[in-house]
Amino acid sequence: MSDISETLAAGLKSVAEANRYRVRRILTSPQSVKVIVGDKPVINFCSNDYLGLANHPAVLAAFKQGAEDYGVGSGSAHLICGHSRAHHALEEELAEFTGRDRALLFATGYMANIGTINALAGSKDWVFEDRLNHASLLDGGLSSGAKFKRYGHADTRHLQRLLEQSAGHKLIVTDGVFSMDGDFAPLPELAALALEQAAWLMVDDAHGLGVMGERGGGLLEHFGLNQTDVPVLMGTLGKAFGSFGAFVAGSEALVETLIQSARTYIYTTALPAAIAEATRASLQIVINETWRRDKLNHLVAHFKQGAGQLGLPLMPSSSAIQPILIGESQEAVRLSNALWEAGFWVGAIRPPTVPKGSARLRVTFSAWHDQEQLDRLLETLALRIRP
Repeated sequence: MSDISETLAAGLKSVAEANRYRVRRILTSPQSVKVIVGDKPVINFCSNDYLGLANHPAVLAAFKQGAEDYGVGSGSAHLICGHSRAHHALEEELAEFTGRDRALLFATGYMANIGTINALAGSKDWVFEDRLNHASLLDGGLSSGAKFKRYGHADTRHLQRLLEQSAGHKLIVTDGVFSMDGDFAPLPELAALALEQAAWLMVDDAHGLGVMGERGGGLLEHFGLNQTDVPVLMGTLGKAFGSFGAFVAGSEALVETLIQSARTYIYTTALPAAIAEATRASLQIVINETWRRDKLNHLVAHFKQGAGQLGLPLMPSSSAIQPILIGESQEAVRLSNALWEAGFWVGAIRPPTVPKGSARLRVTFSAWHDQEQLDRLLETLALRIRP
């Protein structure tokens, strides 16, 4: 039997040779548009802090006060002694914000997705997922033990054929805004199909909540869909809300079922109450400061127009996620490194995160970016992307 380190090193070498090796960079400043990495200042175009709330003074103040009121750690799981008044208030406010009966906090979006799918589907059931769903959704479907089928990306006709060939309880699961492509799931069509086929519909709107809709209600508000149309809604708090954690919102029966059955809720420590208080502050900013969404939309439109004029290979997206399709991993890494040297932090997204041959630069925007920064990025991209 070979030494474990030698075997693992050989695997890592293969990853590096395929230009898929991931490297962590160390921030030495708060999360923002302008950050310091080590001792290098760069303009950050890879954060999901879409509304610029991760370092907002009111959010920081709420976090500090929450730590004074509740301490740092929550001490235990929600069902033991970790569920504070701050957690409960945030759940009630998230339920009202999303127009649902109740909401339930989870420690992370990954845990929310796995716990929810596993609680709603088992060996006698069917789970149908978009081929480009986030890894947490795919892992949730696979680990549930249900009969698992993936349909073509946003292909409702393919999904309909699969649904018609199945019997029993059916759960359709999709991202709202797809995290690596930036495009939208066809939620009205999916909701109609779920109703027709007597299936349940679950939407992960991690990249839509706070960003889409007049009040920031996400892709469901954008399409005018309610709890009846989409019974299961998952949202994360570490993106547009600028804090940490996740929640699932829906009917009274749904939330009580998750409290009783979702293992990733039952068997994990509750997120700190100070985080809940910080999120309560950021939620009010999301609702009231609509100019943040307006500015974000303006920046995205400006970037898309400039990229089109320069002939950059933008993928079709109207969200704050603007991927530039490169193709090969080696070229995506080269471009990301060239941008880094020029003072821009843009991630190279490669397989297996995206399909083979579709490596890309994933450009993301924040309400704190300005037009001059976008123009400088466009100029730099135009010089470095080979025709």
